[in-house]
Amino acid sequence: MATGRTHRPATRSRGIPEATVARLPLYLRALTALSERSVPTVSSEELAAAAGVNSAKLRKDFSYLGSYGTRGVGYDVEYLVYQISRELGLTQDWPVVIVGIGNLGAALANYGGFASRGFRVAALIDADPALTGKPVAGIPVQHTDDLEKIIQDNGVSIGVIATPAGAAQQVCDRLVAAGVTSILNFAPTVLSVPEGVDVRKVDLSIELQILAFHEQRKAGEEAAAEAAAVPAAATRGDSADQGPDGDVPAVMPA
Repeated sequence: MATGRTHRPATRSRGIPEATVARLPLYLRALTALSERSVPTVSSEELAAAAGVNSAKLRKDFSYLGSYGTRGVGYDVEYLVYQISRELGLTQDWPVVIVGIGNLGAALANYGGFASRGFRVAALIDADPALTGKPVAGIPVQHTDDLEKIIQDNGVSIGVIATPAGAAQQVCDRLVAAGVTSILNFAPTVLSVPEGVDVRKVDLSIELQILAFHEQRKAGEEAAAEAAAVPAAATRGDSADQGPDGDVPAVMPA
């Protein structure tokens, strides 16, 4: 089976825009769900809705793959699964190492979706000697002293960093020096890498802060709407107490 060291995805050489590349996994996830339900074909509108994009953007994205569907029939689900998987490089085995086996690293090691998506956790690495040899998700943890040898022995080109922020850059430097050219960074820090090394950052706190911004904006809009409704109601109330000529009616004697 091919490994990540000898085969690279063809997306860049074929001139597929990065924005399209970022959406391909969304299409693949939706298509995989359809395939599991034995759905043979899907329209661009249905697939776009399932992936959370508009159909015009989907058709444009698929045109970069050379896939245009069939009018009145739609797209062949199984063929698209294969086509996108091939474009993303998921039809081959990608050995991955996870460095930092704390709570997050252990959770990643136990994630069952790697194998079904073309990734194999080749090694778990941590600096704590107390963890060395202990199995996590059935894989014994190895010490960081052996990081370079582990990378070379397993032909690893993708590394996952789940260490504390203070250790992340040093780990990154060692991974790159050992031949890793793609890094998924969960550490809350920005990594500096040489040209030719790709880094994807996952920061849950930033995502939560963005959601907090949207919640605050929605609360502000609701408050503004309520404030705007109060004067209107008050105006309607004042006019209800006025007489036919607009004057406040005199109090009638009992």
